[in-house]
Amino acid sequence: MKKRKMTLLAGALALLTAVAAGCGGNKAQTNDIKIGANFELTGGVAQYGQSTVNGIKLAIKQANAAGGIMGKQLTLVVADNKSEPSESANATTKLITQDKVVAIIGPAASSNVLASAQIAEDNKIPLLTPTGTNPQITVANGKVRDFLFRSCFTDPFQGKIMANFATNSLKAKTAAIYTDSSSDYSKGLSKNFEAAFVKNGGQIVDKEAFLQKDQDFKATLTKIKTANPDIVYIPAYYEEVSKIVKQAREMGITAPLLGSDGWDSPKLVDIAGPAALNNTFFTNHYSSQDKDPRVQKFIAEYKQEYGQEPDAFAVLGYDGARMLIDAIKRANSTDPVKIKDALAQTKNLQLITGILSVDANHDPVKSAVIIELKDGKQTFKEKINP
Repeated sequence: MKKRKMTLLAGALALLTAVAAGCGGNKAQTNDIKIGANFELTGGVAQYGQSTVNGIKLAIKQANAAGGIMGKQLTLVVADNKSEPSESANATTKLITQDKVVAIIGPAASSNVLASAQIAEDNKIPLLTPTGTNPQITVANGKVRDFLFRSCFTDPFQGKIMANFATNSLKAKTAAIYTDSSSDYSKGLSKNFEAAFVKNGGQIVDKEAFLQKDQDFKATLTKIKTANPDIVYIPAYYEEVSKIVKQAREMGITAPLLGSDGWDSPKLVDIAGPAALNNTFFTNHYSSQDKDPRVQKFIAEYKQEYGQEPDAFAVLGYDGARMLIDAIKRANSTDPVKIKDALAQTKNLQLITGILSVDANHDPVKSAVIIELKDGKQTFKEKINP
């Protein structure tokens, strides 16, 4: 009997030891700050999501190497939204309810951010998109969304910048607009480009539309060619743009082709071909030709980490992560509400894409650049300050 009691006591002590070890393990596991990343790692715009996540990972790696925040390390929890709005909503819900993140970075595409916005609002979790440019992300029905932020410029700003470039630098009097009617991003840019171009005294001579995943654009390009505009504005993503540019040039359309930051991908040149992209221009967030030491240092660090030069999405991901890291540091808390308040108070934060301040609409005040493609290579054309 005595022997049995001793055996039971030993078992109980072993169980207590295991429980104590388990508690210690949980404590160690929770001694970090979980940040969610909701991005397009597969699907139609996977190139954007993958580049953006690379930039985010580098920023977090550097922050952790510098000691983390409040003595804690940052942990990035990544979810793939498969380039679909419904999957983006699911990913946001998972990151909040299951992974218990204190904030979310992403998604990349405006339509996927919009699908996640109300979920973040309802759960009072800050969501910061590094690349979503649709104005409704931060302001819906005339009201600022408390928990939504961005670290990139907006469609109204980007559309206006390109309209001014077309008028002032290219001396364009007429324009055709070719819109992806399945994309909120493309429709928003088209609307704002048209408003600014007409205000500048220009005339829109043709407006055409296509859908994502279309392959043959010749019918609508024929109408554009007949309209004979001075320039053609194509605010869309590289997958379709590359085919449009290639087919436009094959059909004899020689006018300057203008676009947006969605053009920025190595695959644009791979599909369209270097020659077809001559006399094309697009708005972007930074240029690798910028001689600013901070830009060149980042490029070198990114190359060392990934073996390739960063595109604009990688830079924006890096800057978006740094913006959130800065807010958590200033909040000195992992409370999502305090992080949200700190994000709203961001002012004169030095990032790779320039100095950033957050305005009353939770949008950044920052610069933009015009990139020209020459024989397949991006060249810096102009820098436009806000």
